[in-house]
Amino acid sequence: MRPSTTRLRTVAVAALVPVVALVLGTSTAGAAQAPATASYTLTPIVDTSTQCGTQNAEVETAVDQKLGYVYQAWMGCGISFSRSTSGGTSYGAPLSLPGSTGSQTNSWDPAITVGPQGQVYVAFMVSHNNQWYPVVDASFDNGRTFTQSTSLLPPDSKNWGDREFLAVAPDGTIYLTWDYGPNRSSVTSICPANGSCAFATGDLNVVLQKSIDGGKTFGAMSYISPGFPASGADSAPLVIEPSGRVDVLYQAYTVTDPVTYALAPAYEYFTSTTDKGATWSTPVRVGGSVGTMAPEEWWIDGDIAVDGGGNLYATWDTQRTAADATQTDLGWLSYSTDHGLTWSAPSQAPADTLGVPHIMQAVGGPAGIAYVAWLSSSNPAGYGIYLRTYRLGTGWISPQTQVSTDFGDTSVWPGDTIGIASLSSRRIALAWGSAIPSGNKKSDVFATTVGITLP
Repeated sequence: MRPSTTRLRTVAVAALVPVVALVLGTSTAGAAQAPATASYTLTPIVDTSTQCGTQNAEVETAVDQKLGYVYQAWMGCGISFSRSTSGGTSYGAPLSLPGSTGSQTNSWDPAITVGPQGQVYVAFMVSHNNQWYPVVDASFDNGRTFTQSTSLLPPDSKNWGDREFLAVAPDGTIYLTWDYGPNRSSVTSICPANGSCAFATGDLNVVLQKSIDGGKTFGAMSYISPGFPASGADSAPLVIEPSGRVDVLYQAYTVTDPVTYALAPAYEYFTSTTDKGATWSTPVRVGGSVGTMAPEEWWIDGDIAVDGGGNLYATWDTQRTAADATQTDLGWLSYSTDHGLTWSAPSQAPADTLGVPHIMQAVGGPAGIAYVAWLSSSNPAGYGIYLRTYRLGTGWISPQTQVSTDFGDTSVWPGDTIGIASLSSRRIALAWGSAIPSGNKKSDVFATTVGITLP
């Protein structure tokens, strides 16, 4: 979601996080015995944004599994990009991506993915000349340089646009979803001092555009969420199965007034296409029995992942239930073993139910395994990042484990997302934003990799 521009001020660069290597969640039995739960081995935490003096937040992560490279993109110095050629143990100097800076340009909400031949694609939103739209930059030398920048200009002269997501199919087709409305004047925002912005009203919709020429050009919009031009939908992460099937999880608010587009609490919905976006399956509500997302929710809610066996996982967090209208916040995981036709009963991921953000994302492991991470201020000390492992047929096979070694200042926006990607079936890359140490009022991006030993 679009941040307020006051958070993009330039301040002094923070010191590096202390370098610490940890082994967490291991069994107390002898070394020869298999652990009772999944165990995690962390590489030292590094600051990937130390050379960018602005606020740094809203990180997204992608990996090139063939090379073992890790890529990060985040908001800071325009949209910044940094890469690790050492498997995530160190990062090169960040660079500002083409099209993300300039006196008349504001940029936000990065997304990143890797193509089948190692191409690196980074998308982000910009506001320019009264239009809000995605830009897709491309690198054809494994992230050394970005030599191609493509703007997806909308047909309306004063449209609304927000959070885009990006994925590449095995055949090289690039798919981009984004939040789109024909008339920006219908959108009103809710912007807390220490968060991003949510929506009270608006002609919100989820649309898709695709490229079949490596990102040089993108085709016209197709509408994913039913009810265009005011479906109430936003935030549509996607994954692509080996068959080329595109799976999308989107958040949809109920539009309660056809004139003002006032929004009531939201649910998550799943839909898919097997014909490259020409048609979409009837949306299926995911986890509706456990509550709704409040319009005041300012972070990017909802994520979708696929494991090595083709099973799908959805994560999200709710703020209200039918029986309890208080502002508690619960994080959930649900899975599907039939390509999204049906979904399991939700399972609670974070142990707490406090009324604080749980910014949840997931990535698939080997068949039957999902790794779920979240950024939350559930600890009174501040923002921390946590990890848990789920196994089909068993449930959670590890307690929630704190990955970060320091806590971020809750008065400083940490971003609406975290970065998570698989280096292999049993190693993931994690990244998050936090203002560390507390009180310095500057958010930076921190990263580590986690090796997972499964019981």
